[in-house]
Order: sequence, then structure tokens, then C-alpha cells
Amino acid sequence: MRPRLLFICVENSCRSQMAEAFARMLAGDRVEASSGGSSPSGVVNARAIEVMAEVGYDPGVHRSEGLDGVPPGLFDTVVTMGCADACPHVPARRRVDWQVRDPTDLPGEEFRAVRDDIRRRVAALLAELGVDQRAGAEGPPEAGA
Repeated sequence: MRPRLLFICVENSCRSQMAEAFARMLAGDRVEASSGGSSPSGVVNARAIEVMAEVGYDPGVHRSEGLDGVPPGLFDTVVTMGCADACPHVPARRRVDWQVRDPTDLPGEEFRAVRDDIRRRVAALLAELGVDQRAGAEGPPEAGA
């Protein structure tokens, strides 16, 4: 059975969208990845779409939605990203909080640094869960590489 992952941030427009995208990029159909917001904005951040396109993913097909829009049932891991205890309870075997800076108002390179941090965190989570990751889907190069 493939692990069910849910990424939650406040607006479901940027961080959680990028995390969901990286889970799909790195693991494909070996996971069920979703995202939601505690107070969804209703739109995916245009800069998130832009920086994800740079690594070969189009989150423009995603929708910013509330937690009532996520698939029902027990999740293996719920990751909160910036809403911590303010996020409503979602049934999960495990809940973790990633302290990821909101990149919305950051300049380009800092925005990309947040994107790259999220990629590393998602890759580590997948490895921890024993999920094989796609060859060649490592994402953007590390800084200084």
C-alpha cells in the first residue's frame, strides 16, 4: 500500500503546493500526495508556479483548497508548514511540523532557496518512509554545485 501524505500550510498557495509537487515528482505513483490550507487563498502563488517550472513541474494544474477538499481517511504523515497548532486536526499516523519560511515576499534567490529546502525535506521524508525515488528527479542543483 502506498503511503498517504498531506502537506498543510495556511493558504495552500505556496509551501504546501511545492511540497506536494516534489512528492509527486520524486515518488510518482508510489505515494498519494495531497495538500490543503487552514485558510486557503483559492489560488496557487504565481511565483511558486514559476520556480517549480524551473525544475520541470507545473503546479498550475493544482488548486488551492481547504482541508475539506483533501481525500478523506487516515494519512500516514501530515506535514504542517507554518500553521503548526493552528491547523485543524487531520487523522494521521504521524504529524510533523516543518519550520519553513514563507517565501511569498522574498526575492527570487531566497524564494528558490525555500523551494530547494522543501525539496530536500520531501526527499528525506520519502527516504524515511522507504519510498523509492525516481532516478533523475533530484531537483535543482545544490547551492555552489
